Amino acid sequence: MELEPHVNTLREQLAVAAEAGGDDARALAERLTAPMDAAVRLMLLDVLASAAAEITAELAPGSVELRLRGGSDPEFVVTSPPSETDASHEAAHADALAAGDALAGEGPVARINLRLPDQLKGRVEEAALREGLSVNAWLVRAAAAAVDRGAAGTRRDQGGPRSGRRYTGWGR
Repeated sequence: MELEPHVNTLREQLAVAAEAGGDDARALAERLTAPMDAAVRLMLLDVLASAAAEITAELAPGSVELRLRGGSDPEFVVTSPPSETDASHEAAHADALAAGDALAGEGPVARINLRLPDQLKGRVEEAALREGLSVNAWLVRAAAAAVDRGAAGTRRDQGGPRSGRRYTGWGR
C-alpha cells in the first residue's frame, strides 16, 4: 500500500487551509510540511496496524498482518481461515498420523499457525525433504522429540545430589 498519495493529499489540504490565512499562514504551513511528513507516515502506519489487528480479531483463526520491509511501503498479508472441508485438513491429519505411531493414538489433530523466520523455514524444508517427509510431518516429529527430551530431562533432574540443584539454608 502506498502512503505517498495520502501524505500528499494531507499536504495539499494544509496548503489550501493556509491560503485563507494570508502570507504568514502560508509560510508557516510550508515550514510545517517537512517535519510533519514523518509524523503523518507514522500515524498512518499506526492506523493500518490497528485496522489489521481488528480485522484479525474478527477473522480468527485467519489473520491480517502489516509488514514493513526496509523503509518500503507497508504491505498486507492475509491468511484466510481454513474451512473444515478443506483438503489441507485431510492432508494435515494424514501427515500427523504418518509422523509416528506413538502420536497416532493421541486423539484428534489440532491446527496451529506457526511463524518462522524465512531462513529457519528454508532449513526446516530442507530437513524434511532429506527425510522424505512433508514439512508438517517433520515439525510434528521435531516437536514430539523435544517434548520427550524435556520430560526425560525433568525425571532425570528429580534425582539425588548430581541433579545440579543447589540447596541453601541452615541444617543440624
